Amino acid sequence: MKDRKKKVQQKSTGHVRPTWDEYFMELASAAAKRATCDRGRSGCVIVRDKHVLVTGYVGSPRGLPHCDDVGHLLKKVYHDDGKVTQHCVRTVHAEQNAICQAARRGIALDKSTLYCKMTPCRTCAMLIINCGIERVVCEKKYHAGEESEKLFLDAGVQLEYFSDETEAYENQ
Repeated sequence: MKDRKKKVQQKSTGHVRPTWDEYFMELASAAAKRATCDRGRSGCVIVRDKHVLVTGYVGSPRGLPHCDDVGHLLKKVYHDDGKVTQHCVRTVHAEQNAICQAARRGIALDKSTLYCKMTPCRTCAMLIINCGIERVVCEKKYHAGEESEKLFLDAGVQLEYFSDETEAYENQ
């Protein structure tokens, strides 16, 4: 990522200033601390012109119980390759919550950048595309992110990763 290579070190203090991408990813990590599902504590920040538009984190819809309080609502997903994974469907994804916050506040997301923990799922990818978000920056890859990667490629959404590692979590 070109922006990540532009670290600036102040000679007098030795302090290394984070790049814009690192800064916004740290904000996404801070938002993740509000998440209410311990299987996927992730956060999201959507930015345009180096200004934060909205944030989001994994959590249940307004007024409904949280995983941290009542447990997970796990559903099995059967993949084309025969693999079976479990997903908690009690919560709304961080990306979805950020997009909802923008909608509630009348904030357009055209030409923005979204920062998140891992490759957005297929549903989130479709929402991101339809919102006009032009760039997605992920900390890591998602184990089932290939469809999203293809959707972004086909739609012209720039997708970048801090790491090629795949996010792992319990009962995946």
